[in-house]
Amino acid sequence: MKITLEKRAMASNFMTYASPIIAIGLTVVIGGIIFLLAGYNPLNALYYYFVDPVMSLWSIEEVVVKATPLVLIGAGLAICFSANIWNIGAEGQLTMGALAGAFIPVMFTDWQSPIGLVLMLLMGVGGGAAWAAIAAFLKNRFNVNEILTSLMLVYVAQYILDWFVRGPWRDPKGFNFPKSVDFEGWQLLPTYGDGRMHIGAIIAVIVVVILAIMMSRSMKGFEIKAIGNSRRAGAFAGFSYKSMTWFCFLLSGALAGLAGIIEVAGPAGHLQPTISPGYGFTAIIVAFLGRLNPIGVLMAGVLLAISYLGGDGAQMELGVSAKTAQVFQGMLLFLILACDTLIRYKIKFSVSQKSTEGALV
Repeated sequence: MKITLEKRAMASNFMTYASPIIAIGLTVVIGGIIFLLAGYNPLNALYYYFVDPVMSLWSIEEVVVKATPLVLIGAGLAICFSANIWNIGAEGQLTMGALAGAFIPVMFTDWQSPIGLVLMLLMGVGGGAAWAAIAAFLKNRFNVNEILTSLMLVYVAQYILDWFVRGPWRDPKGFNFPKSVDFEGWQLLPTYGDGRMHIGAIIAVIVVVILAIMMSRSMKGFEIKAIGNSRRAGAFAGFSYKSMTWFCFLLSGALAGLAGIIEVAGPAGHLQPTISPGYGFTAIIVAFLGRLNPIGVLMAGVLLAISYLGGDGAQMELGVSAKTAQVFQGMLLFLILACDTLIRYKIKFSVSQKSTEGALV
């Protein structure tokens, strides 16, 4: 018996948009089974995981705070993946954006000005774009696989951050803890009310709207889709794959860097060895769950933010592992990709010729 995947003549438009809902439903069902096998009441566990995070104003604000970096990074990655360019290193670009943007509050601690905050954000954008440019250069110049280079650069960035916060940028008044000085005043993003929700959420929505317009109504959006569908067809149309590689990496890196500086100038308030619970990797799921559409990414980012907050809640209320959220996220990505594969291909069972000859003998 031989099992092969045979490409369908035409993918179903209905299933293309229904597959994320199917994947989410299957994730919930499988998650409930996992909780049951672990000895927990599945309905109670799923309530704490998916419902409780949106049952109070405070928790909704926390969802928005966690969704902001996911939406920013996911929107940039959606553009990359639409062009069949695979930036897997957004976590490192987030780290370098945070490090670059933190230069002002660390080195000029007394500078309190809205201009300083704007410069922090711009330097965060530049830091993320510069780090992404390394993978783009290696891809265009030496044809090095961008998946490997962008991913390996994540760990380099994390070691650089660790060196800074334990070395030259460590807070001299921090009782020897590995962190920078605390940001104050205009070195922090303005917040709403007494909560932690900040203007980074508005920035994320603006970015989503701009990218949605670009993808649907501009020549650049058409170019991205053309190259993503067929690099050869794009070349015949006069579009350069190398130029698109630069564009996608710089754009996604810039947005990841922006997410990084927003994270440290918002919820964190200083640099520390770990500034992200894996937003750069989770944003890959956000991009695919959002069907590589910026508006879809916005909704997917909120859903994944709920999974982060729900994982924390389930850990405190039920005592489940802190890695539970990552299990759900991993299942969700697997099921999305599985659904997408079955949309484009159908499973074909066939009997090999040798087996047939053996049966005849």
